[in-house]
This record gives sequence, structure tokens and C-alpha cells, in this order.
Amino acid sequence: MRKIQGGLLAQERDTGMIGDFKSLKVVTKRKPTDDEYTALEFAWKVCKHVKSNAIVYTSKDQALGIGVGQTSRVDSAKLGAMKAIKALKNSVVASDAFFPNRDGIDFIAKVGVTAVIQPGGSIKDNDVIAVADEYNMAMVFTGIRHFRH
Repeated sequence: MRKIQGGLLAQERDTGMIGDFKSLKVVTKRKPTDDEYTALEFAWKVCKHVKSNAIVYTSKDQALGIGVGQTSRVDSAKLGAMKAIKALKNSVVASDAFFPNRDGIDFIAKVGVTAVIQPGGSIKDNDVIAVADEYNMAMVFTGIRHFRH
């Protein structure tokens, strides 16, 4: 709970769990590789613990860059890339909420991301999926949104 001017903000604890990541809905033409699935699972777990709007870049065993707290998802993607501790080529991304526009996918593809895990649920999901397909990027929808303020 947090006090805000004129009221109180209440948020439930994020207890959403995913059992088998390989059972999630792959929405792109290309499915993640086994290494990408491992990295996506790790990225999703890290993403749960950082503030929204979160973009988390990882390898299969290391967080590489994290962008959070921006009002724009693409700005979080840029911040995470700027803060990266290693090159992002062949990394994956977890996003705590859906990508509302193609600009975020365009940016993460440019820095070398090969797979994305996100909740889905945007009215522009089909457009974002098409962009991921343009880059031969794998994209998985969880149906679960992380949201931490």
C-alpha cells in the first residue's frame, strides 16, 4: 500500500507462476530454441522483481541489462540496453506488460535480441507479432502481467 494525494494505492502481491515455459503460447513463426527457453524463463523471473515498465535483457544465466520505471516501453528498452554489462547480441527480453507498438521490437532487434517473453493483450498484438516475424524473432505470450510500483 502507498499513500497518494487524495487516496491510497493498493496492490496485491504478484504470485503468478508459470510451471512449464515450453507450454506457453508461441505467437511467432519461429519457436524459441532450448537455450532461448531457458533464457526466457530466467528473464521472466527477474522481470517479476523489478519496477514497471520493465524490460529485462538476459542470457540463459545472467541479467545483462534492465530498464525500468519509464513511461514508455521503448524508453525502458533503450535504458536497459544503455545499462547493459555485456553485448546484447543473442540475448532475450522479458517485458512485464505488452508491447503497445512496433518501436520496442524494432529497437530490441537492432541490439541483437532473438526472443521475447511478454504477457500479450494489446490491441496491436498482431502488428507486434508481424514485426517480430520480420526479424525472425521468437515471441512467447504468458497471459500474465507483472506489475510492480
